[in-house]
Amino acid sequence: MKKIRFSKHAIDQMIERGASEEEVCQTILRGEKIPAKKGRSAYRFNFQYGRLWSGKYYHTKQVMPVIVEEPSEIVVVTVYTFYF
Repeated sequence: MKKIRFSKHAIDQMIERGASEEEVCQTILRGEKIPAKKGRSAYRFNFQYGRLWSGKYYHTKQVMPVIVEEPSEIVVVTVYTFYF
């Protein structure tokens, strides 16, 4: 497995959207790979959540990092989260 590097933007979005580095890494390892804009790839994976987020209770949190695969590393460009 290649080293995973997080861009500053990805780290900022993870904080804002409630995703951890561990969840993003697990999503890249175990999630479904899907095409993204600009020739990039995204992965998505559902985690059991069962907590409040922004004042609402959600059973599931889906983490979706968008990545660029470089020869020696995977660069996480941004991270989306979806709560349901």
